[in-house]
Amino acid sequence: MLVAMSALGVAVLCGSVARAEPREVQKSGVAYAKGHDASHGPAAKAVLVYHNGGVMTSGATIEAIFWGSSWASYDGDKETGIDTFYRGISNTPYLRTNGEYTQTGGAHALPTVNYSGYYVDSSSAGSKDPGTSGVLAEVQRALAQAHVTPVSNGYYPVYTDTPRGNAGYCAWHSWGSIGSTPVQFAFFFKLDGDPGCDPDDRVTTHSQGLAAIANVSGHELSEALTDPRGAGWFDRSGAENSDKCAWTFGAPVTFSNGSTWKIQGNFSNTAYNAHAGYDRAGCIQTA
Repeated sequence: MLVAMSALGVAVLCGSVARAEPREVQKSGVAYAKGHDASHGPAAKAVLVYHNGGVMTSGATIEAIFWGSSWASYDGDKETGIDTFYRGISNTPYLRTNGEYTQTGGAHALPTVNYSGYYVDSSSAGSKDPGTSGVLAEVQRALAQAHVTPVSNGYYPVYTDTPRGNAGYCAWHSWGSIGSTPVQFAFFFKLDGDPGCDPDDRVTTHSQGLAAIANVSGHELSEALTDPRGAGWFDRSGAENSDKCAWTFGAPVTFSNGSTWKIQGNFSNTAYNAHAGYDRAGCIQTA
């Protein structure tokens, strides 16, 4: 069952699922758990370098997907919280931290988000990370059942009820195609009670599980905007702008809808070269 959630209410949707033909590609922007990311950090391999691909110059059109059998009866704050997160993030000073990164011709990564709501797919998400092909297939299935047409600036974050277990990371983003349409997507483990992915949020009223997935949601969206298809901006070790500031925090960030979040910063070449940022090493939360 797939349930579409929006400000207009709840509707149970059905329909045929187009056959997915995803291509397995490398996970990008892996948000490592604490203690698993020794090669990254602000000083590692210095500045970000452009690799002649694109950035998301039209911003992101976002449909969030909650995938897993437990979501049908879930009564916590993660669904509504992530809905609030994406409804408030567009054109914020936080998302503008990605704007210094451009593609050939000079167009910038745009901080505009067009968010249409979230969908609940109560089929089983399995007991482990399904990989890029599995997540892309879920995105295609969910959008088809919800009668949503994928778009080329689409970014589809998939929140599962699968615990992280022994995996050394909390989330990742990647890319693929649905039919002839290129899309971007991300995968998130269930992070409730997981100290390796906990931002230790003591400044908001969010549950620990929501705080954890919200922090890495900012991480993955920022990297999708600046390196959507693996040929944008990253340093010599492969670290993208959010990787280089993982598990470092400045002040809490307030979005345009008044919601407040504890989110890590993003790396700025400009700030790094000026020995600026909240860590004096290039990490910023507002621009």
